[in-house]
This record gives sequence, C-alpha cells and structure tokens, in this order.
Amino acid sequence: MMKKTASRLSKLGAAALLAVGAAGTMQAHAQEKFTYMTNWYAQAEHGGFYQAVATGLYKKYGLDVTIKMGGPQVNIVQMMAAGQAECVMGSSDLQMIQMREGGVPVTTVAAVFQKDPQVLIAHDDVKKFEDLKGKTILIASSAQRGYWPWLKAKYGFNDAQTRPYTFNIQPFVADKNTAQQGYLTSEPFAIAKAGVKANTLMFSDQGYPAYATTVSCMDKTVKERSAAVASFVKATMEGWKSYLADPAPANALIKKDNPNMTDEQLAYSVAKLKEMGMVTGGDAASMGIGVMTDARAKASYDFLVEAKLIDPAKVKLSDTYSTAFVKDLKVMP
Repeated sequence: MMKKTASRLSKLGAAALLAVGAAGTMQAHAQEKFTYMTNWYAQAEHGGFYQAVATGLYKKYGLDVTIKMGGPQVNIVQMMAAGQAECVMGSSDLQMIQMREGGVPVTTVAAVFQKDPQVLIAHDDVKKFEDLKGKTILIASSAQRGYWPWLKAKYGFNDAQTRPYTFNIQPFVADKNTAQQGYLTSEPFAIAKAGVKANTLMFSDQGYPAYATTVSCMDKTVKERSAAVASFVKATMEGWKSYLADPAPANALIKKDNPNMTDEQLAYSVAKLKEMGMVTGGDAASMGIGVMTDARAKASYDFLVEAKLIDPAKVKLSDTYSTAFVKDLKVMP
C-alpha cells in the first residue's frame, strides 16, 4: 500500500478498529441513529441491509438503522451531502470516484458486490460481445460515464449504434437486431417472463474492474463517527451472509417498502446472486464479504483516467476509498 494511502487509512480506521473489541462486538453509543440510502427501489440486491434490520444485527452493534429507498429521480449523494443520510449505496466505485472528482468529499468504505451486475442482454443469435458490432444497443445516459467507454475501447463499438434505454424491455422484445443494458438480477428475468430467448453478457467476466453496491460515506462521517461506520459495515456484512442463507426476514421488509416486488422476482435475484458469486466470490471468498483491495481500487481509478472520465489532478486515488473498515472483518462466506 502506498505510504499516503496507509497513513490516511490509519487515521480513518484507527478508532474503528480499536472499537471492534476482542469479542468482535461493538457498542457505538446506545442505539445510535444511522441512515443508509439505497440507489433504487427495495429489491434482493439490497437484501443484506434489510436483513441486518430484520434480524436485529444493527441493534446488536449499537445502531438504530433506517434504510431509505432511492429511485430514478432521487439524487442520493446530494441528499447525503445535505445531512439526510450517513452513507449511501454507490451503484459502483467508479460512480463514487467521479462524485469525489466533482467536489463531493465521499469515501467508499466497503463493497458488497465483488462484480458489477451491469450486463448487456442480446437475442439468442448473439453469443459474445463481439457479435454486437453493427447492432443497435440501448443504453441509459449514465452509461456514458461508466461502462460504455470501456465497451467502446475493448470491442470497437461506436456511439452511432446506441439509442436511449428507457427502462422498458418492449423495444428489445420487438427488435431482434437490438441489445439492451440491464442488471444481472432484474431485466433478464423480465425478458424470460416475456417468452424471449436471450443471452446475458456480463462486463465483469471480461475484465470490467468496478465494484458495486458500495457503502460510501462523507469524509466528515468517516472521521467523526468512525465507530458507528465500523458497526454499520460489520453488521451489514453479517446481514449479507445471513440473507444468502435465509432471505425470508429481509424479503418481508423489502416487500413492505416496495409493494410491487414479487416473491418470484426475489427468488430469481437471490439465486442469481448466489450462482454468480456476486457477494461471496472474488476476493470475498478468501478475505470476507464486503472486502476491497488496493489493486482493484487502482484498476477502477486507472480505467477512469484512461477513459478521460476523471482528471487525476483533481482527485487522488488514496482519497477515494478506505480499506480500514473491511480488511480485518473476515465475515467469511
């Protein structure tokens, strides 16, 4: 680890690590209030957080946690900066690095998903990314600051073949010459339910570096409430382990927050999370759920620099993340 990174992490994490204590339990003041905002409507991809509420894990570690739902029109980082949440769910570490470059002092302290669940979904004649040359690809505007520059550089795609993705599968269903973006655990399910044979292509299987479903917090929170942040991270990762073993407690809360969520969709998503090792694979298999490594953080940062999505003069890698809260947790799958 670079000296600057090491010194910063030791400052950020010293109190947190001391607070954990020999028994592995922690009391960060009696039932300290703590709010976490997700980046979408409640779903299985948020299961571990809801599980830690449902099973009393946050309370066990001295926290009174509120999970607030995000959504398509909600700027969760802006709300966190305004003091309405302690930490937020970054869709990826790339997004949070870009937020920091834009002037928001946010640090990522844990990453639940070891792979980014972003995918392209294509009709069944497409077997690999290379087969998408010349086809229409439906992507959201946010993709321009994330995976799209990576796909262009790797596979020679071009902007002319893109059209806006409106979070509706019907244009894809209607046109065999079209592919669309999606989330591993969501759109492929809807498309299969519509009776369309399709193939799902995962970016992470081809070297896309991003983590996903992060715990990202304002620097002020990390510094001034490090014990609470450490408690939240520890309880959350225990929540994820519990959720993958028995999702029923969290799923009841998820359906309460998001009445449109079905048992069938939840079951499909949990099965996919397990099958693809989203939470328990990669470095998490040997280092524990929620882990981040310096090598992966650097890979994400380097990609953003190479794709000219950030100016390295405006943001240092060592300021974008901290491993202090996860490196010694060892919540093993």
